[in-house]
Amino acid sequence: MNGPAGNAATLAAAGALATMLALVAVPLAGLLLAAPPGGTAADILHDPYVRHVAGFTVWQAFLSTLLSALFAIPVARALARRGAFPGRTALVRLLSLPLALPQLVAVLGILSVWGGNGWLARAAMALGGRGGPDIYGLTGILVAHVFFNMPLMVRLISAALERVPGEYWRLAAQLGMPSRTIWRLVEWPAIRAVLPGAAALVFMLCATSYTVVLVLGGGPGASTLEVAIYEALRFEFDPPRAVALAMLQLAITGTVYLVLRRLAAPMEGGFIPQTPFPRMDGRHIGARLHDTFWLTTAAVYTAAPLAGIVISGLSADLHRLAAEPAVRAALLTSVLLAATASLAALFMTWALLQPLRGARGGTGEGILARAGDLAASLVLIVPPVILGAGWFVILMPTGRMDWYAPPVVAIINALMSLPFTWRVLQPAFRDVQQRHGRLCAQLGIRGIARLRLVDWPLMRRPLGLAAALALALSLGDLGAIALFGSENFRTLPWLLYQRLGSYRTDDAAGLALVLLALIMVLMALAEAAGGRKGAP
Repeated sequence: MNGPAGNAATLAAAGALATMLALVAVPLAGLLLAAPPGGTAADILHDPYVRHVAGFTVWQAFLSTLLSALFAIPVARALARRGAFPGRTALVRLLSLPLALPQLVAVLGILSVWGGNGWLARAAMALGGRGGPDIYGLTGILVAHVFFNMPLMVRLISAALERVPGEYWRLAAQLGMPSRTIWRLVEWPAIRAVLPGAAALVFMLCATSYTVVLVLGGGPGASTLEVAIYEALRFEFDPPRAVALAMLQLAITGTVYLVLRRLAAPMEGGFIPQTPFPRMDGRHIGARLHDTFWLTTAAVYTAAPLAGIVISGLSADLHRLAAEPAVRAALLTSVLLAATASLAALFMTWALLQPLRGARGGTGEGILARAGDLAASLVLIVPPVILGAGWFVILMPTGRMDWYAPPVVAIINALMSLPFTWRVLQPAFRDVQQRHGRLCAQLGIRGIARLRLVDWPLMRRPLGLAAALALALSLGDLGAIALFGSENFRTLPWLLYQRLGSYRTDDAAGLALVLLALIMVLMALAEAAGGRKGAP
């Protein structure tokens, strides 16, 4: 990639990379400058409670990842083996919802099913039992994390199985291989190639989980470092303690990320449609029963909390909520912040992708192209609560927190969306470059002309999905707003959490239904934007 187009792409990528690094480095520098003296920090880090919280953070992330993988593997295998069945498209769409569902909304749905007054408890009492399980503590955290991350792992593992060449299945059918042999020789090698990367992503998401632990933790015994940071700033107003906890969180997440990155193979996958080969090993009755069990279990596990949200939300006084000025203001604030964060995330991701235009065989040349994935993964190492804590420490002395809160929350939400927008757009962008990059260079198609004639028609579907994910993540975020929220600056998730904290559960259920409806509309718009015309 030479000439003016190459220089422009390099400048765009360098500018986006510098902006991202600055937006992460500034709050981290604020934390370092506000760090307590060595002795004070050492005392905090030797606190038995802090050691317990750090250990619980890693332990619950490990268990969540393990359970998600054990659930996802048979579900993905069944989904891949049953290439076509009534309701398959609906099931795939259902499993896509938790990826974009706000955590606070999903937690309310989980409580409606698993809580002390939930469906399971009432069913158990009707049968003469004592009630449902205790959802608060480690049990509730694991239930919620599996709800969110099992569908993510199913998607990644299913993509790996779909990429297995059709000749493998044809040969397995000709040789009459039993299901166990196909698993050992074909399916497991494909799954093993992506499992470390998928597990690394899920582990980091669970280690930096905030909303789930805040609501379902049930007390200090089941708390994580992110919740401890929030409590140190909002309740105890102890910045030195928050800084020490943030440094410990960074050390843990950074170490785990580097170790898992060495173990993980790169996860590939774009938006080029695959032609599935009919599987012969799934036709006998045992395989049908096995696959039906796992697909039904996954569907019920995912759909029950969503149904709980809808049923509880419809029982609320939605007309009164819609008339409340606080709800209207929170809705408007949420939409504006989400739109700003989504556009910023898309622009930064698109700029980081530009060096791939000079790629050969799909791998970027130069430092900027190789740095894109690392830059987009920064938020996995430096989660939103730590970024918010850094900005909080920097801006607190100004006394103008209300002025700075909206742009800071939008910035944090944009950074939080980057790992997802990158993983959606990077494979699709690389596919387009592989298929049309050389021809565009020969014909001199560049700039706006290339965007209009080549990139937009082929990238419309992944761009719609990336935008919907970024909007959904920003709409449902509670991490940044929890530090900067006030009576004058509230989003729907923050208002929902306040109503839940004041035991106005009907109002909380109604607001959760509003958020769920917004997410459903966004996903429908993303699917409409990725129609046949826009698919490559």
